[in-house]
Amino acid sequence: MTKQSVERSARSAGRPREFDMDAALDAALIVFSERGYQATSISDLTTATGLTAGSIYKAFGDKRGVFLGAFDRYWSVRNALIQRRLATLATGREKVRAILAHYAESSHGAVGRRGCLVVGGANDLSLLDAEAAAHVNKAFAANHLRLKEQIVAGQLDGSVRKDLDADTAARSLLCLSMGMRVVGKTGQTTESDMYDVADMAMKLLD
Repeated sequence: MTKQSVERSARSAGRPREFDMDAALDAALIVFSERGYQATSISDLTTATGLTAGSIYKAFGDKRGVFLGAFDRYWSVRNALIQRRLATLATGREKVRAILAHYAESSHGAVGRRGCLVVGGANDLSLLDAEAAAHVNKAFAANHLRLKEQIVAGQLDGSVRKDLDADTAARSLLCLSMGMRVVGKTGQTTESDMYDVADMAMKLLD
């Protein structure tokens, strides 16, 4: 459901005021990232977004609807950030390093403790329906494909060894980057720690 269609639906349902959909979803995704889907209540979401329970139900239907909207918002924003970062780089190897740096920077401090909505969604898959699982699986597949494409590009430009199995290497780096987000949630890591992990991971391409 697009932002415009939600707003039109809300107006037709008689909601008394408009609200910033992106700001509401940004607030909701923080709650879902920190607490997980199961532990998040409608009360938590009303507190975080500043919306009434009635407004949330009218706009999203239920907690599941809020989660799906927040997940899509999270994926869109994070994907755009990575793509802008990659656009300035020349080789496939540099782009793989930039992807890992993105995860390193997200896996320490307050942002690291907040957690990752993709990882959190995967942990809660057994509690969600098939549509929610499909959103999470799509994100993992896209992350894997992006890594694989940059590894292949590196093999073509000579920055990554040519005998490497690009699919397996990409999957290994995906597991490692998602693991970085899990470890970051403990609050026991520093930026330097995570950059060291990224540097070690790059040795897979040598």
